[in-house]
Amino acid sequence: MERIKQALERARQEQVRSLGSGVVHPLAPVEAPESQISYSETRVTPVSPSALRKNRIITGTETDEVTAAYKILRTQVLQRLVSKNWNALAVTSPGPGQGKTVTAINLAISLAREVQHTVLLVDLDMRRPGIHRYLGLNAQFGISDVLTRGTPVSHALINPGIDRLVVLPGREALPNSSELLKSPRMVQLVKELKSRYVTRLIIFDLPPLLSVDDAIAFTPYVDAALVVVAEGLTTGEELQHASSLLANTPVVGTVLNRSSEKATPYFDA
Repeated sequence: MERIKQALERARQEQVRSLGSGVVHPLAPVEAPESQISYSETRVTPVSPSALRKNRIITGTETDEVTAAYKILRTQVLQRLVSKNWNALAVTSPGPGQGKTVTAINLAISLAREVQHTVLLVDLDMRRPGIHRYLGLNAQFGISDVLTRGTPVSHALINPGIDRLVVLPGREALPNSSELLKSPRMVQLVKELKSRYVTRLIIFDLPPLLSVDDAIAFTPYVDAALVVVAEGLTTGEELQHASSLLANTPVVGTVLNRSSEKATPYFDA
């Protein structure tokens, strides 16, 4: 545990760029809440709250300590994004099994409960897409169809019955994912997603940094990254290596999962 904390501190000092005064700038005019939008193309598929709880996903309406922890994470992340006028955040981890996808989903849900923003959650862990499984969604189309088959992105979007949250799922595994992540179609898609709505926040769930080169290939297209580590799994050496791979990407913070000292996720800025 102490080794992880020391590594977190070194990574914070070496990696996290200056975030300015931290004063939140006035937000642009907001969109109408998605619960008031009549979807013409986005498929609405309400998810089961019990299924979410089984998969360790919050609904955003609980009052337990886990939901409270994600609210704190939401506030800190949101302040950093807004202070820099950023809207595209990558969530990744040094290695597999450290909780990045659950963190990305729960952060997206918590952000969507912040009434001044809508949130788009994109599954870019193309070799092992999992967001649709955690949410219990039957994804008819996904990012793979958009990139390889010319499917309109609107056909792949799903509203899971959570206000102001839209999901772009992965659906199927792709062996050539790193090439697709830096393809002209992906670059065009990211530009479109980032510019369409001024108050939309985009959360990209990326693969682990040390497993494949996918995350490294995609980070130039995001504004910042959030790194998820797990006590007992992530070593200090792995975290340092992951930090070096994010040398050109602002890191807004690190989430420590499975801490033996606290029952809630630990966030280091």
